[in-house]
Amino acid sequence: MGRLRETLHDTLRQTDAVLLALCTLSTLYGMVLIASATNFRGTFKYVTVQGLGLLIGLVLYFFLSSIDIFELAKKWKWLLGFNVGFLLLLLTPLGQTRNGNRAWLGVNDIGSRLGVGFLKRFPVTVQPAEVVKVFFIVLLAHQLALLRENRDLRRFEHVIQPTAHMLFMVGLIVVISGDAGSALVYLFIFICMVFAAGMAKRWLALGIGGGVAAFLAVWELDLLPGYMRDRFLAVLDHSFQPEGAGFQQTRGMLALGSGELTGQGLFQGTQTQSTNVWSIPERQTDFIFSVCGEELGFLGCTLIILLLLAIVVRCLLVARDAATPMESYVCVGMASMLIFQTIANIGMCLFLMPVIGLTLPFFSYGGSSIVTLFAAMGIVSGVKKRSRPEWLTN
Repeated sequence: MGRLRETLHDTLRQTDAVLLALCTLSTLYGMVLIASATNFRGTFKYVTVQGLGLLIGLVLYFFLSSIDIFELAKKWKWLLGFNVGFLLLLLTPLGQTRNGNRAWLGVNDIGSRLGVGFLKRFPVTVQPAEVVKVFFIVLLAHQLALLRENRDLRRFEHVIQPTAHMLFMVGLIVVISGDAGSALVYLFIFICMVFAAGMAKRWLALGIGGGVAAFLAVWELDLLPGYMRDRFLAVLDHSFQPEGAGFQQTRGMLALGSGELTGQGLFQGTQTQSTNVWSIPERQTDFIFSVCGEELGFLGCTLIILLLLAIVVRCLLVARDAATPMESYVCVGMASMLIFQTIANIGMCLFLMPVIGLTLPFFSYGGSSIVTLFAAMGIVSGVKKRSRPEWLTN
């Protein structure tokens, strides 16, 4: 027993216990919200899958805390091949389409075609863009560190390589799955990481300005898919299609407002516990924040924001004290991933941003999302373990 206690102590000492505690607490809080959001279905499947994801995520957190990402980055060809190959699996019979996006891998559709009940009801699916995101950050950090060491990121010809990497991955995701939300996450990660790496602000301004101009041109030429255009119009005018494009956010806002300061009570929310089709849609995933607002009120939502803010700040502190530029860029990438998804999801629930299918990190239902997030934070924990000593940072 003493040896086991000593082993556990050593394991915890080699990881970032503060980051681990914040991530675990957030996930457990999310599981409570998921249990309430899915209570009307009369099943514990969602909580069970989330719990399994947490357990796998914890194992990966400890494992990746002990991995040297420099050794991982040396296998960049294999990592890039994995990223591309894993996304291409969406084109196989394993690919599944939900809400218009072919963004998940699973055996459910195969089970339906073969008439195999077990496969048809198999509860686990994987979203490749979530898994690939972590390796994309490591690859981009390695790329930026090499460019900064050997060249000057302020020159245009040296900006092309990382930009091409990002555009290739974003284009692959959009073409294969049509998942614009995930593509925007990759884009935001890229902007934050190249800014941290010292890319000249003129190139960043030119790129962002060009992107905005391209979007406006697509808008004016009416090239956006109809459903996507309607989602933007619903944000600009909340009275636009309240039973169509604006339905999800209208219900979400009503739930948030009805919770007031302390909420209606856990498992007591009027919409959250209703089976009516006019209740909150996607309440365990996209609109988990609205569920929290209705049942736990402003205080419950504030706790979510504070927990996520603490995780982001922890990642940035580790980035500040990282021993090498590459490790610092990795932590910035992980933090930017959390920042964008949090702002996009909460903004969506507050009717400030269009619905783009991004879940709230650690809180929304999604086994592959939880596993990926803990893996990402495990890498940050490993950077913390190898960070510069305090006397050197001060």
